[in-house]
Formats: sequence, C-alpha cells, structure tokens
Amino acid sequence: MSMFSKRGVLWLAILALAASSATAKDDDLPEVTEDGLHRVPDSRMAVVYADPEADLSGYRKVQLLDAYVAFRKNWERDQRSGSSGKLRVTSGDMEEIKQRLATEFNAVFTQALEEGGYPVVDQAGDDVLLLRPAIINLDVNAPDIARAGRSRTYTDSAGEMTLYIELYDSVTGDLIAKALDRRIDRHNGYYTWTNSATNKAAADRILKGWAEILLTALNEAKEKAAQTQTGS
Repeated sequence: MSMFSKRGVLWLAILALAASSATAKDDDLPEVTEDGLHRVPDSRMAVVYADPEADLSGYRKVQLLDAYVAFRKNWERDQRSGSSGKLRVTSGDMEEIKQRLATEFNAVFTQALEEGGYPVVDQAGDDVLLLRPAIINLDVNAPDIARAGRSRTYTDSAGEMTLYIELYDSVTGDLIAKALDRRIDRHNGYYTWTNSATNKAAADRILKGWAEILLTALNEAKEKAAQTQTGS
C-alpha cells in the first residue's frame, strides 16, 4: 500500500501546487473536500483537512505504511545538465536515494512515536491509527553518489521536500485527515561541504519536525478528551 489511489494522487497534485508557495495557507483552496474533510485553520502544517467528527483521542498505537517518495519535476534533468559525465545521476542513484529516504522516514517516525508513548505496530486494531505518508517534490541540491570519488560539493542548503500524509482508522478505513507541508533545509548564510552524512542530518531535522507535529496532535486530543471527562 505504498502507492496512492487515483483520488489521492489528484489531491496530492492539487495540494502540491499550494506547497510550491511560501504562502500556502493563503491560497484559494476549498474549505471542504469531496470526501467531506474540512480545512483546519491555523494549523502547524501548511495545509490540513480533517473530519470534524473524528476524534484522535482513542488511538494508542500507530500503523505506519512505507513512504512513497518522488523527486521534484525535472530534478534528474537539472542534475545531469549541471554535472560532468562521470558524476551524472542515474536512475539507479535516484531509486537508492528514494529508498534511503523512505527507510529514514520510517525510522525517525517510529522512534518519535514510540518515545512519545505510541507503539508502532504491523496490524490494524480498534486503537490503531493508520498513517499513509508520501514525500513529494524532493529536491536534493548535492546528491552524494559513489562515483564522486574525491570530489566535493559545497552548498548553503541540502535542499527541500514536501510531506503529504493521510490518516485513517485502521479498522474501518475511514479517512480522518490529510495534510501537506513544505520544508526547506536551513540556510546557514555560507557554503559548507555537502555529503551523504550532511544530507541525512538535514533530512532527519525535517522528518523529526513533522513527527513532533503528529505527536503533539495525538497528545492534545488525548488531553482534551481527559478534560472533557473530568469536566474541567
């Protein structure tokens, strides 16, 4: 289930247009989607839609599907046109980068969720929230490929990527929420050597930020439910 349905791909493409702008929150997006999700104002991500009747407080575990990863349009062409023959990125390089990022996504989210008290499980259950993630518009400024040898590349940013994620009830399959958020690696104001280690560190910073947003949402739902029960 690493690929999205046709409807999911369509919405992914629509929301990706919003993510291409730093003012995505102000774009003219619908208030209600075709599947009945309402836009959430003042969210921690650029674009969020959720079922107004859904309640995240009952979920105590998370089922995490493999992340789908896609590069920015024309990324390969731009890399090849800007590289010497022996350093050109191949389709095999791209697949390896995508697989590494998908694996890192799983590792970072699993660690953050489990440390936050939400075990990551393989099976559906009444208290299991299903996450269906995708990394789109991946733009790695300086991919570190094996053929680079002793050459070095200096950049002021590792690049950027956009998260598109869907949240489902793992038993009923009901779509609870979906969100999109674009993140750019911090610019230091000066150029530094970019390699596989620095690229991984940059990706981890962004992924951890997204994982913390999800964890905060789950905790806030739990706290709100507890306050409602106690009448406070």
